[in-house]
Amino acid sequence: MPLTNNVIIKLNDITTIVEDKNKLKEEEIEVIKSIFKEILENGERYDVDDIESWFENEGSWQNKATRIRVINLSHYVQDKYEQSTRLRIISDK
Repeated sequence: MPLTNNVIIKLNDITTIVEDKNKLKEEEIEVIKSIFKEILENGERYDVDDIESWFENEGSWQNKATRIRVINLSHYVQDKYEQSTRLRIISDK
């Protein structure tokens, strides 16, 4: 599934927020997680592979370890969101 414009806007927000693309600060990690959570809560979906491709092609994320960290955060938030959504559906029955 290709990334929607809204998801791309949020990825650009992440790029703007992170000052040093070689090392993420703890506050930046929390903001990144909240951005990915906001994407999902707004009904948007993303494929982690598409997120990875976007960051690789964006240009300012030269440090592979930092890119992988952001991609892992996107995957972590997505898994956590999907688990909590499943639990809400099950508990509602």
